Amino acid sequence: QVQLVASGGGLAQPGGSLRLTCAASGSIVRIIAMEWYRQAIGMQRELVARMTSDGDIKYEASVKGRFTISRDNAKNTMYLQMDSLKPEDTAVYSCNMEVTMRDTFTYLFWGQGTQVTVSS
Repeated sequence: QVQLVASGGGLAQPGGSLRLTCAASGSIVRIIAMEWYRQAIGMQRELVARMTSDGDIKYEASVKGRFTISRDNAKNTMYLQMDSLKPEDTAVYSCNMEVTMRDTFTYLFWGQGTQVTVSS
């Protein structure tokens, strides 16, 4: 089994920064892709950023140039650096990882959400 733990959320002022962390533990052979999603109150969940094992990165249009997704392979951890935060970035942020495990099958695991609130 794999567990993902998301952390780093909190309160930030407009224009401020936060860094989210998603740490995976368990019998992971290879991480194929990792994603950050967010869901604001009354809104649908949306994909914020995605990174694949070959380095392909995609961002949701409204966060391009402000958010940066990265990973530490040795720690099975991914990050979301969020700069120039705006009130509309307020949401619960969740992470997932598509991983190959020792049984050679591929699974998708989710971490719990972490609240990000941008307000003055």
